[in-house]
Amino acid sequence: MSKLHITSLSKHFDHQPVLQNLSLQVEEGEFVSILGPSGSGKTTLFHLIGGMMEPEEGSIVLDGEKINGKRGSISYMPQDHALLPWRTVLGNVILGQEIHGRKDEARAKEWIVRAGLSGYEGAYPDELSGGMKQRVAFIRALMSPQSLLCLDEPFSSLDEFTRLDMQKWLMDIWEDDKRSVLFITHNIDEALFLSDRIIVLSGKPSNVQKEFRLPYPRPRDEKMILSKEFLQHKKEIFRELTKHVQHD
Repeated sequence: MSKLHITSLSKHFDHQPVLQNLSLQVEEGEFVSILGPSGSGKTTLFHLIGGMMEPEEGSIVLDGEKINGKRGSISYMPQDHALLPWRTVLGNVILGQEIHGRKDEARAKEWIVRAGLSGYEGAYPDELSGGMKQRVAFIRALMSPQSLLCLDEPFSSLDEFTRLDMQKWLMDIWEDDKRSVLFITHNIDEALFLSDRIIVLSGKPSNVQKEFRLPYPRPRDEKMILSKEFLQHKKEIFRELTKHVQHD
């Protein structure tokens, strides 16, 4: 399991600040979601954590090691499933391991079965539904050796019913794995259902404006979505997000 500590992070594009003095942390086995207005730099933050770009200021420390500009430290799942069309389900699942010089097909097949994809090991992405593709992409992220998962709106392209099924499936899998997760979403219900803690970003230049620590026990039950406590948290987060949108 991983501990992530980001301190006083700033990033500019063409001299325009996108992130400014941003600090946050993810503790071992914690599921943290990030909400914020469009254009608030959420994906930029993931690119910085993943080493695809470097900040002008600040530090990104994972398990005590500074990883500014260092690639390969996290397992990253983008908005698009990014499956390779010429590789089978099994081939896509073990891709992350192959990149790191490892290959455990037996374990990969176990995860495929757990994902409800038994019999699809030899199928190609264009033979799968949207939800099935997202499951393959998530298993690939789990199979990668890094202990921090960064998930960038992985369910945004799915319809509402498939999305809820994927959320419940993700929770079932994560309860067993308990890897540290940093999760980007625009969906307040999704963040509340999945997370231990929610971080709300301001508009640009973005920093952490508010955190919500959630009291809901695990494993989560979808009935919680209709509870008064859930709706109250939703109202508070909505007010926070609307306030920042109005300020932009």
